[in-house]
Amino acid sequence: MKSFEELSPVEKSRLLKFPVYISMLAANNDDSLNPSEKKAALKFCHIKTFTCDPLLKDFYRRAENEFEKNVAELEQTLPKEKSGREEIIKTELASIENILLELGTDYALLMYRSMKAFKKHVSRAHRNILEYFVFPLPIKGLTD
Repeated sequence: MKSFEELSPVEKSRLLKFPVYISMLAANNDDSLNPSEKKAALKFCHIKTFTCDPLLKDFYRRAENEFEKNVAELEQTLPKEKSGREEIIKTELASIENILLELGTDYALLMYRSMKAFKKHVSRAHRNILEYFVFPLPIKGLTD
């Protein structure tokens, strides 16, 4: 099993965009990552540096440092319309999956679980306090 540090610079760069792609996919209903979603994603990335599995610690430290730069870069280069943006993001995520598999199934599984939590967190960032007051528990199809 390779470690994150053993990846090539290109592979590292692509993998470090993983949380940004996940954030953008979670926010794609709005066609962009709004300020509250950006803030929630960056904060969650920071928290992950302390709460993640030790195997992911180096990744999250680097991802946090490059998060805002990667958001700016991708917002500038990705298409503005939802379908084109989503298609490119999904293609990039498939490519990132191949990089993860190089790191081994244990690492890939940890990263998959972590990114699933990341997407859930960011997708909830744009909800307002009234929604949480009226619907304090998640209701499938209504609040999820």
